[in-house]
Amino acid sequence: MRAAWLGLALNLLAVTAAAAYDAYDEANCTGIGWDDARPLTIAKVIGQPRVNFVKSPYDDDFKAASCPAPTDACRKKSYLVSGDWVLVGRTRGDFTCVTYQPPGAKSQTWTRGWLPRTALAPVAPMAVPELSDWTGSWVHPGGQLTIKTAGGGRLRIEGDQVVPAGRDLNNGSIAATVQPKAGVIAFVEDGSIPFERPNGGDECRVRLQRVGALLLVEDNNDCGGAGVTFTGLYRRR
Repeated sequence: MRAAWLGLALNLLAVTAAAAYDAYDEANCTGIGWDDARPLTIAKVIGQPRVNFVKSPYDDDFKAASCPAPTDACRKKSYLVSGDWVLVGRTRGDFTCVTYQPPGAKSQTWTRGWLPRTALAPVAPMAVPELSDWTGSWVHPGGQLTIKTAGGGRLRIEGDQVVPAGRDLNNGSIAATVQPKAGVIAFVEDGSIPFERPNGGDECRVRLQRVGALLLVEDNNDCGGAGVTFTGLYRRR
């Protein structure tokens, strides 16, 4: 009887915690998200040898309700070091929600969390890349992109991404012919639909930028199966 009572109590606690979790709570850092009107940005960690991540309210089994805040209780053990690059999401007070992947990562493992705004410096993309700056074979954990010239100032972009899903694999692909504009490549599906005037629905929407020696790719999570995204920093093969 005691064991049964204890099991019921634990289940009630789990239900209570789950009920308290709000996926849309702006205090929770759940990732960078997608914005039709704003290209993704990059920042570099600066100023300190180590910068610790800061908790969201759902951390510590939903007991970090006062976070993010500049307190010891809100400081995570995980950290980044000066020079690390992060994908930048929204800002809340003195903190910015970021997503980080180690440069040598072999799988699509991301760290998401708040960082102090003062520890981040924007990294500007190339203002006007030449066509040759885009072309090549670009690799990222789980997938790759190939970009070739297609005549008339256009580029042919083809890519595949694979994500393990238990004993199976979820995959996605993109194939489009587009023309760069103002330092950005942006397309819907195969590139025949103007990015500024999508048809609506579950279309694959993609943007590319050149940042330093890297290719920054972002999508709206509608370019493949469950959990598949092309978003990330790609390196030339």
